[in-house]
Amino acid sequence: MICARGGYGAQRMVDLLDWDAMRAAGPKVFLGFSDSTTLHEAFAVRLGLVTLYGPVAAGVDFVKNARAQEHLRATLFAPETVRTLTSTGTALAPGRARGVTLGGCLTLLATGYGTPHTRSGARGGLLLLEDVGERPYRVDRTLTHLLRTGWLDGVAGIALGSWAQCGPYEELRPVLADRLGGLGVPVVEELGFGHCDGALTVPFGIAAELDADTGTLTLATPALS
Repeated sequence: MICARGGYGAQRMVDLLDWDAMRAAGPKVFLGFSDSTTLHEAFAVRLGLVTLYGPVAAGVDFVKNARAQEHLRATLFAPETVRTLTSTGTALAPGRARGVTLGGCLTLLATGYGTPHTRSGARGGLLLLEDVGERPYRVDRTLTHLLRTGWLDGVAGIALGSWAQCGPYEELRPVLADRLGGLGVPVVEELGFGHCDGALTVPFGIAAELDADTGTLTLATPALS
């Protein structure tokens, strides 16, 4: 299943799905990003499926951007060739950690918390975060909410993607460093996924290692098998 767009109605849709029928149908590929974070979480919680966070069919990346197209193609048809993603930024917090990948759009993770289709926390996981159109103070507010609820307790490491239309990055970066740097886990920025040109496809539900010093996320196994 390839999402046509992000779709703010995803939170309404998730309550209408026939989970018994979907479980009986067996594993399928699910691809989408942005508001489809709600569906990624639901498929993980209800079905235990690996999903792909990447370009949507109606997006420019899917139809025109060669980098995004090639990385998506490789993820789908030659996943063993794209097991390492490399940051173009620096470490917000140093170190190395292992865990299972999860995450998506920050706002959707926060607004899904407390519902039956979003996990109760990121404990033990490698959390991949990005967002779009949220000013630095709103990102601060949302991260602070996740900190105060305990949702970030025990997270193993954090990889940050794009923050398109979230204000000048030099204003946002201190917010990310302040809110996430105190967790005592490695934090990598600019890993190239999310609402950015040439967005990479990242799998959720795969064991991986995050190395903040080299700026790499390395999957223990191919995204699809």
